[in-house]
Amino acid sequence: MNKNYYAIIMAGGIGSRFWPISRTSHPKQFIDILGTGKTLIQNTYERFLKVCPKENIYIVTNDSYTHLVKKQLPEIADQQILTEPIMRNTAPCVAYGCFKIETLNPDAAIVVAPSDHLILDETAFITAIEKSLQAASTQNCLITLGIKPSRPDTGYGYIQYMDDTIHGDFHKVKTFTEKPTLEIAQTFIQSGDFLWNAGIFVWSAKAIVEAFNRYLPEMHEIFAEARSVYNSDEEREFVHRIYQRCVNISIDYGIMEKAENVYVLPSEFGWSDLGTWASIYQLAEKDYVGNAVIPAEKVIMYDSSNCMVNVPGEKLVILQGLHDFIVVESNNSLLICPRDQEQNIKQIVTDVKNKFGTRYI
Repeated sequence: MNKNYYAIIMAGGIGSRFWPISRTSHPKQFIDILGTGKTLIQNTYERFLKVCPKENIYIVTNDSYTHLVKKQLPEIADQQILTEPIMRNTAPCVAYGCFKIETLNPDAAIVVAPSDHLILDETAFITAIEKSLQAASTQNCLITLGIKPSRPDTGYGYIQYMDDTIHGDFHKVKTFTEKPTLEIAQTFIQSGDFLWNAGIFVWSAKAIVEAFNRYLPEMHEIFAEARSVYNSDEEREFVHRIYQRCVNISIDYGIMEKAENVYVLPSEFGWSDLGTWASIYQLAEKDYVGNAVIPAEKVIMYDSSNCMVNVPGEKLVILQGLHDFIVVESNNSLLICPRDQEQNIKQIVTDVKNKFGTRYI
């Protein structure tokens, strides 16, 4: 196993679209949301154990989730848990992890991935990551993994690529487009040169630090300041202090959409970002009338179809005459919502917070 290969797992989000299962105090990456027996972050960590040494895997998360990381990933050492004092989107999180690794090993090649995605074909995933790490180790490039689209989905970002390649399989990126309308998504699919943006990145430590210097120079300066304290007892306090100066910006918008050396690897490995209840419904086992129930021990359904039901295993739930609904109960909160209106859940969470404070959030 290559000792220059590193992984950064981003685990700081709150997953509000999965409320009430996902809470601020216990978000979706720490939940076994698919009923597999392992949480999403545990599955992600185990995948990367097949790519790089376990001591080279870093978790970037909110400071308040440190105990959850330690509980669910007991093999992770304290110095591998990088804590953020506040939420500032993905660019500061990526900068922190990559600058720390670059200080430790200037020859590092790094994969950065979310903690809450589903990968069905792990063998194909690992092949794609290793191929990308090899390319990043020898080329001054920023690589993103693009998923070959199966439908004109409006919930994903899209990457348009050109014929120009490096290492044979990596295509130069032409454009990034955030969540398009259905009509535009359909034209993307028909054109044949668009991929879904998986939000998984691979680069050398040198290439990404150079990119921060060029495209986000103020952020580069902030994390370069900490070089003297990375991997020391002073790191956490120092980084928490300088984090306050970071702008709230994504790595996509801050660097990937601006850089000229961005390449995409077209990939197929059974990927889903598990961003909504609809994505869970698509993946879950269903009965003969399309109901997906997790867990199913004490749920009885009459004249009901195409529902997504997630309720506590010990609770008896009877549903009659319900079609195309989401029914979720957790933490003394019950959500009943038409499946085609699930995009309103984030607003619902905001309204609940405004009316009742953070008690139910």
